[in-house]
Amino acid sequence: MKLQSRSRDEPEINVISLVDVLLVLVLFLMVSTSFLRETEITMQLPEAAAEAPAAAPDDKLEIMITQAGAYVVNGRELVNNERRTLRAAIERLAGEKRDVPVFIRADAAATHQAVVTAMDVAGQLGFVRLNIATVTPPEARAQ
Repeated sequence: MKLQSRSRDEPEINVISLVDVLLVLVLFLMVSTSFLRETEITMQLPEAAAEAPAAAPDDKLEIMITQAGAYVVNGRELVNNERRTLRAAIERLAGEKRDVPVFIRADAAATHQAVVTAMDVAGQLGFVRLNIATVTPPEARAQ
């Protein structure tokens, strides 16, 4: 009796499903990766000192933001609320000096965007001594 041996099939690795999985991983990584870099504001934070604070300098830049979002720079109201107008006013008043302190005072009802815009413009111009000033309303002082 002669038995015939069966021909053996060579084992195969199915690479189609492997390629599909790899393409899905690459697509996921491309979609989840952020290629944008957010802008930064470099600030020099104050440090506590044991000695008495120095007198307030006469040379300062004060940016006030009204309830309507209008900017007032050193007591002068700007003609509009645009970023470039604020930038031009600050450049004109400060000149080349970038070491003067900048005080930003905002009305309680002013938008957050107006305050951030003022901080961003000052930071882009090279000011690092930014101060966010708060004012207590008179009715809150009486309590």
